[in-house]
Amino acid sequence: MSELALFAMVGFLAQLIDGGLGMGYGIVSATVLLAAGVTPAAVSASTHTAELFTTAVSSGAHLLHRNVDFRIFWRLMPAGVMGGVLGTYILTGVNGEVMRPFVVAYLGIMGVLILRRAFSARKSRPVTARATGLYGLVGGFCDAVGGGGWGPVVTSAMLAQGGEPRYVIGSVNAAEFILTLAISATFVAALATGHWEMAGNFIDYATPVAGLIAGGVVAAPVASFLARHVPARRLLGGVGVLVLALTTYQGWLLFS
Repeated sequence: MSELALFAMVGFLAQLIDGGLGMGYGIVSATVLLAAGVTPAAVSASTHTAELFTTAVSSGAHLLHRNVDFRIFWRLMPAGVMGGVLGTYILTGVNGEVMRPFVVAYLGIMGVLILRRAFSARKSRPVTARATGLYGLVGGFCDAVGGGGWGPVVTSAMLAQGGEPRYVIGSVNAAEFILTLAISATFVAALATGHWEMAGNFIDYATPVAGLIAGGVVAAPVASFLARHVPARRLLGGVGVLVLALTTYQGWLLFS
């Protein structure tokens, strides 16, 4: 199998899940790419560059359908960007092999949290402005360092606290586009200034990015079918199992 085909398959699977759940593109892409041997910084850079296209379409659709609550958006976006830029700066300044165990552990925790959400009841309580900003900061940082996690961290937390699903999902998606843009710009700045010493050449990331985009575009219409016909809990359970299986394998490789 060619490298382009592999990344296209990853992009297809990730978009299939993300389209059905409103989250999961970054986590699935990052977990599979990390297991394939790609360095953590390259995983995050490739995933976020591809997400520029998917999040642009998603946020535009939510705006069109008036699913965005701008009070939530303005609380989330600045904090998310701050956390994302900080996470990217740290990630590009550390050797990839040093970061790999921490990223594997983070993705494993995300897998457990996703499974927990799939099988637990939600508790409703008001979402404060301070809590929303905190979720944005933590979600942005984790998204940059792990290559994904904005949706599982921010959307899950806000829904668990009783947020209106329509406006939570729409607002989180709209903020994610700005976050993705900021993270991608920080990667480019790190490359241009020499801060990212282990980066290599821009051309090194052309194949994974092209594959992730191509797979995501093909999966989009299928994902809309899943969103209508497959229960969210089954999809969440499948994502959690997949992430845990891949991170367990990656952990075994690290310590064997």
